[in-house]
Amino acid sequence: MKKVLFSFICLFAFLPIFNAEEDLAPNSKSAILIEASTGQILFEKNSDEQLKPASMTKIMSMLLIMEAIDSGKLSLEDSVMISKNASSMGGSQIFLQEGETYKVSELLKGIAIASGNDAVIALSEKVGGSVDNFVKMMNDRAKSLGLTNTHFVNPHGLDAEDHYSSARDMSIMGRELLKHEKILEFTSIYEDYLKKPDGSSTWLVNTNKLVRFYNGADGLKTGFTEGAGYCVTTTAKRNDMRILSVVMGVETPDKRSSDTTNLLNYGFNTYQVQSILKKGDVLGSTKVLGGKKENVDVVLLEDITEIIQVNEENKTYTHEVNINEISAPVHYGDIVGQVIVYDQNGKEVAKEDITVAEDVEKASIWDLFGRNLRFFTSFA
Repeated sequence: MKKVLFSFICLFAFLPIFNAEEDLAPNSKSAILIEASTGQILFEKNSDEQLKPASMTKIMSMLLIMEAIDSGKLSLEDSVMISKNASSMGGSQIFLQEGETYKVSELLKGIAIASGNDAVIALSEKVGGSVDNFVKMMNDRAKSLGLTNTHFVNPHGLDAEDHYSSARDMSIMGRELLKHEKILEFTSIYEDYLKKPDGSSTWLVNTNKLVRFYNGADGLKTGFTEGAGYCVTTTAKRNDMRILSVVMGVETPDKRSSDTTNLLNYGFNTYQVQSILKKGDVLGSTKVLGGKKENVDVVLLEDITEIIQVNEENKTYTHEVNINEISAPVHYGDIVGQVIVYDQNGKEVAKEDITVAEDVEKASIWDLFGRNLRFFTSFA
């Protein structure tokens, strides 16, 4: 394993604005604020309390839908026929009728904007084969994310026994959904129309008013039921920093917006993302055993950043690159090692996977013959 050491200095100076000890979400039973790229918690309040998530449940539903799309199992252009089960769903809906056919993109818009319970049932049947199997997929995915305070019994979030989550778990689900950036093209829409097969249209208006009124807000999902009260998972981006907040158990929609605004303002005015290394940065090169190409550069798979508080002093970072032995074939995206970043005190700041900068196929017998011939003739 190879190790390479680098160092560099990052300078910054900002002024503190908020007192981190104050309750930024006084109207919420529980709340959390995280920075999305690192998952670092900036504020939390009773964040592990199990509460009803209402339609924030659809964050997990949308995650499974987006994973199916990005894996090629589903297309935004695929057609979905509305079942009797989907059309009969109560609560928030976009008034789908049994036998109608819509594109996946139209139904996803109906979930993201108008929180359509009928739309999420239709897509859960499409992705999971049945609602019951889709719910199993939801719980399996929750387990894979390490969520310890979450259990689903439906894809939409209507109150049900044994259906619960927590602010922390919702923030983890939201962060995972944000890895599928296409979803923001839907959640950021404030209003639109769904064209019906009969030529009429249904007005879709976003249940998250902050998408319209808060600078940088572009998702993710509100919720309300009698059992849950008002809740919302919100994300916003400014100056290359994306943060995500969750508030749960709020009495009114105005108080929900107020607590969320407090959290987002605190995040944007108190923290900044400090870039350390960027996705695609070349971190060295290594031999490829049996490869058509003998050497290949290794690059970073994701950005590495640190969240900086405004009162911190200048910092120095070092990073260490550990490259595994690589044999052909190897392709971009294959994990071939890691880079570990340390601060000036030697504390580990981040760890990220590295990959090859290009695909390297296995060398043919003629490639190896020519290589050996060149080696021996070089001594002639």
